Amino acid sequence: MSTTESLSSAEQTVPKNVRWVLLGVMLAMLLSMLDNMVVSTAMPTIVSDLGGLEHISWVVTAYTLVTAVTTPVWGKFGDLYGRKPMYLASIAVFIAGSALCGAAQSMGELIAFRVVQGVGAGGIGAGAFALIGVLVPPRERGRYQGMTASVMAIGTIGGPLLGGFITGHFDWRWAFYINLPLGVVALVWLWLKLHTPAQRIQARIDWAGIGLLTLAISAIVLAATWAGSTYAWGSWQILCLGAAAAVGLVVFVLVEKRVAEPLLPLSVFTGHRNYPLAMVMLLVAGVVMFGAGLYLPLFQQTVQGASATNSGLLMLPMMIPVVIVSTLAGKVMSATGKYKIFPVLGAAFLTVGLGLLATMDTGTSRLLTGLYMALIGIGLGFTLQMAGTIAQNSVSMRDMGAAMSSVNLFRTLGGSLGVAVFGSMFTRAVRSHLPGGDSGTDADADADALRKLPAGARDAYLHAVADGTGRIFLTGAILSALALVAALLVVEVPLKKAGRPSTATDGSTTAPATATG
Repeated sequence: MSTTESLSSAEQTVPKNVRWVLLGVMLAMLLSMLDNMVVSTAMPTIVSDLGGLEHISWVVTAYTLVTAVTTPVWGKFGDLYGRKPMYLASIAVFIAGSALCGAAQSMGELIAFRVVQGVGAGGIGAGAFALIGVLVPPRERGRYQGMTASVMAIGTIGGPLLGGFITGHFDWRWAFYINLPLGVVALVWLWLKLHTPAQRIQARIDWAGIGLLTLAISAIVLAATWAGSTYAWGSWQILCLGAAAAVGLVVFVLVEKRVAEPLLPLSVFTGHRNYPLAMVMLLVAGVVMFGAGLYLPLFQQTVQGASATNSGLLMLPMMIPVVIVSTLAGKVMSATGKYKIFPVLGAAFLTVGLGLLATMDTGTSRLLTGLYMALIGIGLGFTLQMAGTIAQNSVSMRDMGAAMSSVNLFRTLGGSLGVAVFGSMFTRAVRSHLPGGDSGTDADADADALRKLPAGARDAYLHAVADGTGRIFLTGAILSALALVAALLVVEVPLKKAGRPSTATDGSTTAPATATG
């Protein structure tokens, strides 16, 4: 794919009232982002009602795994059969899964219904970014980045708060039932407001590609989830999963080179070097966002004595800059057509911020931690949305769904792998610093358990937690430095305010989507 083609792939003016259309898209996206955090907060209550404590991790793992596996499938189906029907179908599946989860009578049923929910969430994540890509031409996308950044911030901050409120004032089932009215609103809103051209493409479904990618992603996610916790990193179970992932990916690439309508066209990775560079930045951003979201509250609650009931508010110093910086950078990009400086600045801020977080110890104040978190927020604000824009600007309109599903897939995989690896690092660091290698203190001991410990054991545990989180943030800083190298290698191709419809491989054109008010 030539640079000219990639740039000229969305000739259109911004449709009237596009913000109202994007509001429906963002509402559906918010539902899928909130769900995991709300459910995680409600899990103690769910276990006390349904039992099945030994299977509790699968409530989250099943959802995350299926979301990752189905994301590229939904994206490709959107390319083939139309993005609007596929997006509406994914919302409907998510609503149905939420209703089933709320009605679950056992832990087994809940896990099975979470699989249904995850299928819908995969389509929501893949479709949201693809719709933005076809609704708004590259030069204008920066004006709407604040909406996406706000959704991510609300999902990160609001999830734990909403989950705590629901479990404290209502039955845990409302953690799922709350999705029903909001999902129906998003479904009806987009049905009325969003209009995309009808697509009648005769193509074979790449079932072999779907199966191989499912195998590879499943093996990767399961290995990341189990390694260091359920099984040792060098155990035969983890080694077999690693081998399955490697073989699955190699065979997947060979199959995609030969099929007529590949699930994930390799041309999106080879057509322009900016796309794989954007994937590197998104992978690192996913690692940082999910890792910081998990271990910063842990450090503040354990070492600094912050209240666990306000865990969502602890993230404000990081998430508020994400929204502000992303919005300002988007406006500058729309006005100038320039964007390379932003991911470079973003990766630099992430590297410095994570490096400073790695220096924290038991004497670090909450104010200083908040300042370091603000640097992380600025870095994420510059990096997350701009990397997505770079990816959108590097592919043809016909492959937009598959390309944007990869964006969501890499971010999700980054988060899953980061949390899994960081979890193993943290556990080993804590146990290695405790007297006798363990001292009977769990790595996730809460404030009440800490207060009951003798002073010496408590101090040892706090130092161990500080050292464990320091190692995590240092690793994140090294990864961010790699993202900085990727950002420096990006070729800045000026964004156009308009282009022309992209040409499909059969010579036909794909008309842009429209929105009516």
